[in-house]
Amino acid sequence: MSLAIAHSRGLDGLQAPPVTVEVHLANGLPSLTLVGLPDAEVREARDRVRAAIVNSGFEFPTKRITINLAPADLPKESGRFDLPMALGILAASGQIPSAGLAQHEFAGELSLSGALRPVRGALAMALQAVDDGKTFILPVDSASEAALAGLPRLLAAESLLAVCAHLRGHTALPSPPAVDPEKADVFPDLADVRGQAQAKRVLEIAAAGQHSLLMLGPPGAGKSMLAARLPGLMPALNADAAKAAAAVQSLLGRFRPASFGQRPYRSPHHTASAVALVGGGNPPRPGEISLAHQGILFLDELPEFDRKVLETLREPLETGSIHIARAARQAEFPARFQLVAAMNPCPCGFHGDSTGKCRCTPDQIARYRGRLSGPLLDRIDLLIEVPALPGEALAQPASGENSATVRQRVCHAHERQQQRQGRPNAELTIADIDRHCQPDPAGQRLLQQAGERLGLSARAWHRVLKVARTMADLAACEQINASHVAEAIQYRRLAHA
Repeated sequence: MSLAIAHSRGLDGLQAPPVTVEVHLANGLPSLTLVGLPDAEVREARDRVRAAIVNSGFEFPTKRITINLAPADLPKESGRFDLPMALGILAASGQIPSAGLAQHEFAGELSLSGALRPVRGALAMALQAVDDGKTFILPVDSASEAALAGLPRLLAAESLLAVCAHLRGHTALPSPPAVDPEKADVFPDLADVRGQAQAKRVLEIAAAGQHSLLMLGPPGAGKSMLAARLPGLMPALNADAAKAAAAVQSLLGRFRPASFGQRPYRSPHHTASAVALVGGGNPPRPGEISLAHQGILFLDELPEFDRKVLETLREPLETGSIHIARAARQAEFPARFQLVAAMNPCPCGFHGDSTGKCRCTPDQIARYRGRLSGPLLDRIDLLIEVPALPGEALAQPASGENSATVRQRVCHAHERQQQRQGRPNAELTIADIDRHCQPDPAGQRLLQQAGERLGLSARAWHRVLKVARTMADLAACEQINASHVAEAIQYRRLAHA
C-alpha cells in the first residue's frame, strides 16, 4: 500500500481541531516532503522520524515520501505530529497494518531512539476528543494529564515500538496510570498574619464573592503576605472549572496532574509586557491572565507596571475572556481571574507614616497614584489601606483565625450564591443585580447619598451593591441592609480620594 492515513489534533488557541496525516509513497529519488503549513518544529520532524524508525528496528523506505497535514489552512506547530507521521510511513510501506489507524488518534514527539516525549496541550486535545469515538494514544506523561478529561478510550505509550506492537495485536497498550491529587493545603495559613483585622475581613469578603481587591500600604505592612493566603480561603473548584483552568496551563506544558483542582495563583513581575500579561505571539499563546483563569492574578507594585499594560486588563475584567487578533490568526482564551493588587502610597512608600520618613512632594505623590487610570480603579471592587504594624503588635504571637475556619464561612456564602443565581456575586449581570442586590429603604437612601457625595459611576454603584450582597451572604441575611451598604462604600472611598 502506498497511501496511509493517520489522525491527530492540532491546537488553535484553546481549540484542538482534528488533523489528518496523509502519507504517500511514490517511485523516484528518495525524499521526504511536508506540506500543510508546518512550522519549523514540524519540518524538523523529518530527521527525528527517520532516526526513530531506523532505531526502532524498522526500515525507512527509499521512496519519494509526501506527507500532507490537513486541513491545509490550519498552521501546524510543535512535535506532536511525529508519532502519526512515523506510523503513516510504516503503514504505507506495509511494515504495520493500516487497518487500525482509522480507529485511533495519535500525538507524541519522538526522540531519535524511538522513545515518546510528552507534548503540550494534551488535556486541551483530550477535552476536544471526548466525543469522536476514537482511541487516543499519547506518551505516558501526557496520557496522565489527558486522563483528567474523562476520555473513555485513552492509552499510554512509551515508544514507537510499543505503539506498533499494539497496532499489530501483539502487546496491548495500558491505560494511563492514575495520579492522586495533592491533598495537602499548599497555601500558607491566614493565622500567620499578625494584626491587620480589617485587611483580613476584606480578604474574607473578596474570597466569598470573588471580588477584585487593591491594597495600599507601606513596605512590609503585609500586603503580599495577605494576597498569598487568599487562595487558601476560597472554595474548591468544581470539575468543569478545574478542567478549564488545567486546559489553559496545558497549552504551555506547565500543568501538573497532581495539582488538578487547585486554584491557580499567578504573580508576574512588574516588568511584564502586554503580550506576557494578556497573551499573543505567533501562534497566539495564553498570557498570565489566562493562566490565572479560575484563580488569582496578583500584581505587586501595581503603579510600576507600564500603564499601557495595565489598561489591557480592563476588557477581560469585564468579559472574562481575551480575544487576540493578529493579521494572520485570531484566538480567544478564557480569562476569568480574580485581580488582587498591591501598591505603596507614594514613591518612597512611607506617606502617612507616623515617623515622618516620607519626603515625597504632593506633586510626586499625585503623579505616582496617577499611573492608575480612573477606568481601571472603577473596575476594582475593594480598595483598602494596610497600615504598618507597631512593634508591640509584631512582638505578640499570632492569634487570629486560621484559613480553615474562614474558609468554612466563605464556602457557606458561596453555596448561597450558587443556589440563588448560579454564579459568584462578582459575576452578576445588571439584571441579576436588580433581582438579587436591592437593599432595604435605609440602605437605598445611604447608597444614594454616597453616590452623590463620592460621584460614583454606574459601574461603581453596581460594584458597591455586589460587595454588599456578599457581606449579607456572609452574615446569612436575605436582605441587604444599611450596615452592609455602609461597609461596601467604605471600601470604595480610596478610589475617589
